[in-house]
Amino acid sequence: MIRPLSGMLHDVADTIFNIDSRIFHTLLPLYFRPGFLTREYFAGRRVRYVTPFRLYFFLSVLAFFTIQFTLGESHLGKYMVNFDDDAAPGISSAMTPQEVIARRDAALARLESATAITHAAISATPAPGDVNKEIAAGMARAAVKIRKEADQRLAWLQQVADAEAKGQAPPADPDLNSISFNDKAWDAKTNPVRIRWLPDFANAKLNAAIGHAKDNIPRIRKDPALLIAGALSVLPQVLFVLMPLFALLLKIFFIFKRRLYMEHLIVALHSHAFVFLSLLLFALAGFAHAWALTGATWLAPPLAVALTVMGWWIPIYLFVMQKKVYGQGWFFTTLKFGAIGICYTIMVSLGIATAFVISLATV
Repeated sequence: MIRPLSGMLHDVADTIFNIDSRIFHTLLPLYFRPGFLTREYFAGRRVRYVTPFRLYFFLSVLAFFTIQFTLGESHLGKYMVNFDDDAAPGISSAMTPQEVIARRDAALARLESATAITHAAISATPAPGDVNKEIAAGMARAAVKIRKEADQRLAWLQQVADAEAKGQAPPADPDLNSISFNDKAWDAKTNPVRIRWLPDFANAKLNAAIGHAKDNIPRIRKDPALLIAGALSVLPQVLFVLMPLFALLLKIFFIFKRRLYMEHLIVALHSHAFVFLSLLLFALAGFAHAWALTGATWLAPPLAVALTVMGWWIPIYLFVMQKKVYGQGWFFTTLKFGAIGICYTIMVSLGIATAFVISLATV
């Protein structure tokens, strides 16, 4: 007998996520009882709860799907790095002569204002008489640099206009051609990046990624959300790689506890599962808060308080979890928690930076 599609999908969900009544016995203590699930696992009382890896996998997938959805529905541009900020737009990214002139004049006006303020401040202090002369010289050099950049941009825009009039391909944008190697402009054929200990196919892949990243810069300038979306698509893999390293940190800092590495890995799995559950709840609460601001405004204040409490709960939970699982005193728990936190923060920062670089080459 051929089974219906719904039955097959249930089998897939049960195999991968193991979604059954155990999830309800697991999520509440995971979020509200630091260290409880880990100690239950070490004590052999495991039947009632979702296994650590399945719990981690399920929450990571659910959290990132939810985050992707809520990011798409929110005003993401308010919280992102703007590559061409209107408050201080760059001359090198202007696309018309009028924009170049306007940005040049605005930059020179800001420079003159800063010069006047600095001169006034220096005049009110017993500074040496040649300080104003040094400042004036520095400001003059800055003004020359601004005018030179504007002239170069205007010349490039003129070259683009001439090429279009002749039906030719426009010259490469110098603002987007800033990748250099061996003190020369990078080019996949004439001046590629080559790492000696890498095989040829790996160097070819590397240069292809650099070219792809270069081509993506104009798209990301227009829509910075692409960079965040691309980074989020690779963050689960980054955190998956970092989790065993977090377990290794625990092994090093609690070496005298004589626990197996797998025990520390269980702690890492439960810690990361809690973080993913927190991110999931954060995303949902943030989405609800954004909705409340446009509709049920009376809900906005309590949701804002809830978001603050949820944010503080993450470090408190992880600290209490470490205290309960490893059973050390408050002093050593605080000391090790701080040291592990600093080390792991550096690792996560490097991982996020790697995710952004990868997303730049893949979006």
